[in-house]
Amino acid sequence: MTFIEFKKLLLDAELTIPKFTALIKVSEKNIQSYKKKEQVPNAIAAVAACFAKMNQEGIDYKTLIGELDLTKKEKKGAGFSSKKKEKK
Repeated sequence: MTFIEFKKLLLDAELTIPKFTALIKVSEKNIQSYKKKEQVPNAIAAVAACFAKMNQEGIDYKTLIGELDLTKKEKKGAGFSSKKKEKK
């Protein structure tokens, strides 16, 4: 699915990208990166399509997803750590 088709589905679901990423607990930066690639992964496309259809059918998918108690992944990269590992 193209990024443009994905954005249209979000509109049908009455979601913005920030609201979508907050709902499914993924990084907004991650979703925005698909804009450059012009393609959205199948799993993300399927979720957006389901949200759009549920909204069209009057199903409160936001509460349903909220009840899943999803957790956002934390970055595990090197970054700027306050503690440095000691060399052995």
